[in-house]
Amino acid sequence: MKKALKKITLLLFIIIMAMLIFQFIVSNQVEDSPLPTKLHPTVAEAKDKLISQTKANGITIIITDGFRSIAEQDALFEQGRTTDGNIVTNVRGGDSYHNYGLAIDFALQLEDGSVIWDLEYDGNDNGKADWMEVVEIAKKLGFTWGGDWDNFRDYPHLQMDFDLSIRALKRGKRPDENTN
Repeated sequence: MKKALKKITLLLFIIIMAMLIFQFIVSNQVEDSPLPTKLHPTVAEAKDKLISQTKANGITIIITDGFRSIAEQDALFEQGRTTDGNIVTNVRGGDSYHNYGLAIDFALQLEDGSVIWDLEYDGNDNGKADWMEVVEIAKKLGFTWGGDWDNFRDYPHLQMDFDLSIRALKRGKRPDENTN
């Protein structure tokens, strides 16, 4: 009886271990998905809506960055480190949602055409900071805002991650092109 119980216990252990190993392999598989070369259609559509809705509120914005190649991200990462300029990002190529067409950056544009990154500017004179009005509209459109991050606050940054981590994106997972 004891021998049979030991065999059953060992068999169950082997089955459980095999299931865990299978689950690990499946969850860590790399999909053969090419890197995007432009904004995801849902992000592009929301970007256009953001521009028009902020304009309707008397705020003109420009999109200062959207899709960014890995090489462009690496060059931006080197800024302020090995090249001239201020540090503007803490992530290397492949570690930014911009590299997967899922993020945009914006700035406010004044009537004279100049561009500002002033979080307190109230150009439409309604008693609210234009920047925060843009962020509010963006969030309603489904974006998350880099200004809400705990570590490196990235105030111009808006992204849609479709519940995909950078790790998942690096492993080839992509949001459906028809995802809204």
